[in-house]
Amino acid sequence: MQTVKMVVTGPFSAGKTEFIRSVSEIDVVSTERKISSDGERAVKQATTVAMDFGRITVDEDLVLYLFGTPGQKRFDFMWEILSEGMLGFIVMVDSTRPETYREARSILETFRAYAPTPYVVAANKQDVDDAWDLEDMRHALRLDSKVKLLPCVATDKATVKNVLLELLYSILAEMEGGEK
Repeated sequence: MQTVKMVVTGPFSAGKTEFIRSVSEIDVVSTERKISSDGERAVKQATTVAMDFGRITVDEDLVLYLFGTPGQKRFDFMWEILSEGMLGFIVMVDSTRPETYREARSILETFRAYAPTPYVVAANKQDVDDAWDLEDMRHALRLDSKVKLLPCVATDKATVKNVLLELLYSILAEMEGGEK
């Protein structure tokens, strides 16, 4: 059996935990803690402090392990630890919060520096009226046209599976290319 480690990263409150919860076949192991500062309470009530962990069996030969990173800068020491052994990563971006795009870009660059593995960018909350258009997001995030920027709704299993499959295709393509 082949196991593939994927990391789900992105800014605070981008939807990483929900993304993993929506597809994991096991109860997600989560290290969420209540948020006490008033400034962030309006966005959400809890934050991941170490990681989230989920698992999805693709078929009898392939299992994906999903590791969600904390989004807050003060927990970024976990990023490098979680990136060890990853075969690919997903950067989650909240399509309705352009003020987080610069941070998302910085996180993307950080993970690319940890390991030159395939990655995709998931534009979360594409079902919300004020979500940015994908091409506008691509421009704001300064993403090359070759980078997969995928529409996503973290609570919708079908769109989450699509993001995971697109990353898996990229990982498999790289593995096949590397063996030649």
